[in-house]
Amino acid sequence: MRIATWNVNSVKQRLPRLLPWLDERRPDVVCLQETKLADDAFTGLLGDDLAARGYAVAAHGERAWNGVAILSRVGLDDVVAGLPGAPGFPHPEARAVAATCDGIRVVSVYVPNGRTPGSEHYEYKLAWLGALRDAVAAGPEATVVCGDMNIAPTDADVFDPEAYVGQTHVTPPERAALAELRELGLHDVVRDRWPHERVFTYWDYRAGMFHQDLGMRIDLVLAGASVADRVRAAWVDRHARKGTGPSDHAPVIVDLDEAPDGDIGPVVPPPSAPAARRGAKKLPQAP
Repeated sequence: MRIATWNVNSVKQRLPRLLPWLDERRPDVVCLQETKLADDAFTGLLGDDLAARGYAVAAHGERAWNGVAILSRVGLDDVVAGLPGAPGFPHPEARAVAATCDGIRVVSVYVPNGRTPGSEHYEYKLAWLGALRDAVAAGPEATVVCGDMNIAPTDADVFDPEAYVGQTHVTPPERAALAELRELGLHDVVRDRWPHERVFTYWDYRAGMFHQDLGMRIDLVLAGASVADRVRAAWVDRHARKGTGPSDHAPVIVDLDEAPDGDIGPVVPPPSAPAARRGAKKLPQAP
C-alpha cells in the first residue's frame, strides 16, 4: 500500500498538478490538507475524475479556508468528519477527517498554525493538539496520522534554528504537544528511516526559499507500530514542489510491504543548493 499526504494549499488551484501526480505516483491512500472547498464544491470539482481513477472520497471542508480529505482505492469505512472534543475558534473548523482503509485507521489533519507564540491562535493550536492526542488514544493501534502538523519536531527539521527564534512551529510547548502524540506509540516514519538526513517538506514561496533549500519539515506521517513495521520506503516527493503553480508543500510518500520505486532516498529529487551557513539567512517575514 502506498500512503501519501499533501497540503495542496487550495485543491482548485492545484488541480492541474494534482491529477497528473495521482496518475504518476499512483498512491492507494491520499490525505489532503488545505483543500479550501466546501464538500459539495469538492465533489463537483473532483468527484468524476477521482471516481475514474478508482478513488472513494471522504472530504471535510469549508469555503475558502482549511479543509481536509482522504482519497482511497483500498476501502473507505467508518468515516468521521471533524475531531471529537476539538475546540473551536470560535466555531469548529474543518481540520480533521478519519476513515479505515484496508484495516488501517487513517487520520488526515491540518493542525492550526498558531501564528504568534502566546496569542489566542497559539493557545487554540495547543488545545487542538490535545484533542487530537485524545482521539488517537481512543482509536486502534493500527493508526496513521498524516498531515500538516505545523510543527517542526526538532531543530534538525528547520534550515537554521536561529532563523526561527521567536516564531511558531518550533517552540517547546508545540514540540511537547507533538511528543505527547508520539508517546501514544506513533513513529515518525520518515525521520525513523532517515535519522541524519536534511529533509524538508515546506518552503516559503517568497525570497527564493525553495531554490535555496531553506525549508522546514512540518508534514508528517505518524504510524502505529504495526504499520511502521511494514514501511519499506518513506520519502518526500520534492518534484511536486517544482515547476509551474506548485503548492508550498511537497507530498510525503510512504510505501508499506513493498517499494515500487525502491528505497530511493529521503528527498526525490535531492536539492542541489548547499545548506546555508547558520545565521546567514532570515525568514521572509522576519523584520
